[in-house]
Amino acid sequence: MLNNQGRPTTPANDAAPVDAGRATFTGNRGLDLEEALLFEIGRREVTGVDLPEPEGVKSRLGAHARKTAIDLPGLSEPETMRHYVRLSRQNYAIDSGLYPLGSCTMKHNPRLNEKAARLAGFADVHPLQPVSTVPGAIELIGELGDWLIELTGMKAVAMSPKAGAHGELCGMMAIKAAIKARGEARDVVLVPESAHGTNPATAALIGFKVKTIPARADGTVDVEAVKALLGPDVAAIMLTNPNTCGIFEPEVAAIAEAVHAAGAYFYADGANFNAIVGKVRPGDLGVDAMHINLHKTFSTPHGGGGPGAGPVVLSERLAAFAPVPFVRKGETGFELVEGSDADAAAQPFGRMTAFHGQMGMFVRALAFILSHGADGLKLASETAVLSANYVRAGLQDLMSLPFPDHPSMHEVLFDDSFLEGTGVTTLDFAKAMIDEGYHPMTMYFPLVVHGALLIEPTESESKASLDLFVATLRDLVLAAKRGDLARFQDAPRFAPRRRLDETRAARAPVLKWERPEPAVAQAAE
Repeated sequence: MLNNQGRPTTPANDAAPVDAGRATFTGNRGLDLEEALLFEIGRREVTGVDLPEPEGVKSRLGAHARKTAIDLPGLSEPETMRHYVRLSRQNYAIDSGLYPLGSCTMKHNPRLNEKAARLAGFADVHPLQPVSTVPGAIELIGELGDWLIELTGMKAVAMSPKAGAHGELCGMMAIKAAIKARGEARDVVLVPESAHGTNPATAALIGFKVKTIPARADGTVDVEAVKALLGPDVAAIMLTNPNTCGIFEPEVAAIAEAVHAAGAYFYADGANFNAIVGKVRPGDLGVDAMHINLHKTFSTPHGGGGPGAGPVVLSERLAAFAPVPFVRKGETGFELVEGSDADAAAQPFGRMTAFHGQMGMFVRALAFILSHGADGLKLASETAVLSANYVRAGLQDLMSLPFPDHPSMHEVLFDDSFLEGTGVTTLDFAKAMIDEGYHPMTMYFPLVVHGALLIEPTESESKASLDLFVATLRDLVLAAKRGDLARFQDAPRFAPRRRLDETRAARAPVLKWERPEPAVAQAAE
């Protein structure tokens, strides 16, 4: 159904003008298979398995027992396998092509990591088994923590946070505990306007007031603007470095000095650590706490909402406030320390999670670190920065750079001013990339740049891969400038689904599949 506020959601075969005369009876196009929902394939009256009714079992559900059939579709094993394999073919993934999402660091996940994580001694560890039975797992967590401390120049590490935002929460709770221990009532956190949205959200979640630091015209934070906001009520600054515009903050050390002089703490968002590993240690810049996204920097998979891992490194100023449990090296090796086992100097703010971190991600991250070594990690950072600047050099004559005076770090940021007068929007441009076989880059973020297009190729891509990507974007830009609007406004034409009617989807989402009325009943009506 069409309306005047968006475009319909339809199978690609049904609507694209370019497909006229090429529609197939099945809806399939060669190996691009049109896949129905499980409920449309399956039959409610059958099941793929036959289980006998248990004898002598009395239900304990009482009034909560189901009173109607579960109404799940019954499928055979081949039907089930085909369904999910066909769906998997419609996913875009780092294993199928370059993933240029800026700020997300979609780097290759080496199979060596996966092999290590599947070793029985790690894959079979259960969080409820006695600590005495998992010394190897504890040693691995301790060794990974030591690497993270060394690479960041910090004093301690908390391994339990489950993701980057969870790590932010951990670091800010340590800061809050430190302020309380000093007997102070600081309740303001400074956040640059270009920061990840989780930064102000985390600060507000635990009771801080947030004040925004405006960005300079060149996309960086001015130390004088920070000093103007500092006072006895400021608890911390939350700063990303390199920042979300892909720029290394040139005054970061001076900012840290000013923050510390005012009695506050420096929290660094570690989302972009992949750009500086082996080159700069955040602790040497004056950072007091920083979360590390293991998936962004140390190649563990983006888990689709989980599993995640966001260890937090802490400076000497905050080390005593690390949450429990934590791993420390004792006389007999690594040991897991609970609250009652901590030494007298420790002042842990509490426990963040029931279990200590995410074992599978720890194994993968340590495998990546050990296989690269210190020199290899440094080379990975250098290559990530080189890749971003290579893309920048290949596109800067056709696409517009909002901050041309700063070299890019691990990601390059363009704005959409190069599309002015073409009739092509930023969204149109991104949708056309799908037809070319690429996932679009990060769009409309950071918010300080209008129509932002943020590209992060990472160190995973070869020169040939980057050359094809650059050539593709150049071709799209030239098509937009010569007025080929159909290529953009009809895009994507070759994806399993056409462009969403996004307005209708947001205002009237269909969240539950309803079985359609039988055709005979509809005809009778």
